[in-house]
Amino acid sequence: MPPALERIDLRTSAETKALIARAASTAGMSVSAFLLSAAQERAKAVLGEAESLTLTQRDWEAFVAALDHLDQPRPKLAAAMARYRAWRSEPTD
Repeated sequence: MPPALERIDLRTSAETKALIARAASTAGMSVSAFLLSAAQERAKAVLGEAESLTLTQRDWEAFVAALDHLDQPRPKLAAAMARYRAWRSEPTD
């Protein structure tokens, strides 16, 4: 059984609808397929920008150096984790 399809409704001006319909026709697509394709492309671009990190050479070197020293004790991190575990184990009312 195929998964249920979700519906997205939107309203727009006649001019925007005509523009989208013309572009969809030129691309050989239905308006729905054109809108879905454009929205997916834009969503991937937005998420790609939000979920990626660009470092300068100096920052990259500092990042790699930090990774090379992961085995060193981190007392502040250990204390924070202990506080978190204690907080999570507190009974709730």
